[in-house]
Amino acid sequence: MQKFIYREHMAKLVAKENQSFAAEVDLATFGQRLRHLRGQAGLTLAELGRRVGRAPSALSQLENGKAEPKLSLLTALAGELGCTLDDLLSAEPPTRRAQLELALDAAQRDPLYAGLGLPGLRVGRRVPTDVLEHLVGLYTELKRRDSRPTGTPEEARIANAELRREMRERNNYFAGIERLAGQALEAVGYSGGAVSEGLLLALVAHNGFTLRYVADLPRSVRSVTDLRHRRIYLARASFGMHTPRTVLLQTLGHFLLGHDQPRDFADWLRQRVEANYFAAAVLIPERSAVSYLRTAKQAKDLSVEDLRDVFATSYEMAAHRFTNLATEHLGLRCHFTKSDESGIIYKAYANDGLVFPTDATGAIEGQRMCRYWSGRQVFNAPDRFSIHYQYTDKPNGTHWCAAYVDPSRERNFAITLGVPYEDSRWFRGRDTTNTAKSACPDGECCRRPPADLARRWDQFAWPSARAHSHVLAALPPGTFPGVDETDVYTFLDRHAQS
Repeated sequence: MQKFIYREHMAKLVAKENQSFAAEVDLATFGQRLRHLRGQAGLTLAELGRRVGRAPSALSQLENGKAEPKLSLLTALAGELGCTLDDLLSAEPPTRRAQLELALDAAQRDPLYAGLGLPGLRVGRRVPTDVLEHLVGLYTELKRRDSRPTGTPEEARIANAELRREMRERNNYFAGIERLAGQALEAVGYSGGAVSEGLLLALVAHNGFTLRYVADLPRSVRSVTDLRHRRIYLARASFGMHTPRTVLLQTLGHFLLGHDQPRDFADWLRQRVEANYFAAAVLIPERSAVSYLRTAKQAKDLSVEDLRDVFATSYEMAAHRFTNLATEHLGLRCHFTKSDESGIIYKAYANDGLVFPTDATGAIEGQRMCRYWSGRQVFNAPDRFSIHYQYTDKPNGTHWCAAYVDPSRERNFAITLGVPYEDSRWFRGRDTTNTAKSACPDGECCRRPPADLARRWDQFAWPSARAHSHVLAALPPGTFPGVDETDVYTFLDRHAQS
């Protein structure tokens, strides 16, 4: 913004003889003050121009912030307007209206504002002041949100750790969501067993939506909902445990749970967990699942694979759903992990005393589990795609675990469900002879190589590490992290006419 600086010896004007005077004045603000003072004096541009020896057009340029006045003209203007130079050169806009006009003018020159693609607005007298208040207020909020730092992995891990703590305190059981899922199923006549495709479509229709499968869904989303036409768009493809019907229920869950646009990453994460819970509670209904699990427990034949098969879900969903119901209805404490072949933990939950590796923020995700835990040993099993049962002695006790490699298109993940030794009697696979001993988090267990091995290779090895980009990268910005809103809106525009 143009500014001018006056550096003169102005002893007569400031009453301090031979003292240097400097004033830095914003041209736009000066113009507003000149117009305001001229109005107070009751002078037109022509009248003021005659008095100071300037053309009205020249004064108009000054009032519009387009020209820089000379010191002699400033003195003449102050004299004719009956004000001091301080009044004329003050950095404060003369009125709230003037302040808003200046703010909107500055906003429209901001690339952030220009990026909205709005036509320029010339502020005249007919534009109401409250309209200016709204426009400036909206721009201020836009600027604030744009300047908000992009979410970092550390912030994400802190939010995730807090959410995991709450889940542990509640034994991973959310009674309100269970009731909501039960009511939704009851409304469409569910009577038991696996939830059919027909029931899901009835559930969608009951809540005022229609379902459309498309081939051009934006790559950054699992679903898109057109709230204007009440349409839910899905792809036919599956993404690991995220089958089309799972994604459909997660999407529907957001609306039935009353979610608003997430305020921040922590809010977005909580909404995602709640929507996932709702989907699982519909596909593996509480009443039917508890009845089945109690019967299996009495027979000492609890197994995740049977729960999966009875309700026709993925192994991961069945294992995670077991953690929702185990403590509340079966009196069993347990733990769950999802990890890759290198032992990196992607998901984890425990209320059975298992101590997970954590970072400084308390987050589990992204940490590497002990190489002797079943979630890593399953990848070394002769048949890695069969259930691997194992007892593992750990510093705080022995745990029995069932681990299963759940193959996906991107990579294979091990899904592990475990319980303390004394509760293994209720599970299929309790008679396994597979055992291991873990001293983690003691570094001598597996975090550091054996001393003789280290002596042979220290300073003689240079591995080229595979970077885990999800750990290093900042979280994508936006209301829904990682979603390309342009793609989504273009998609909706394309399908709105169909």
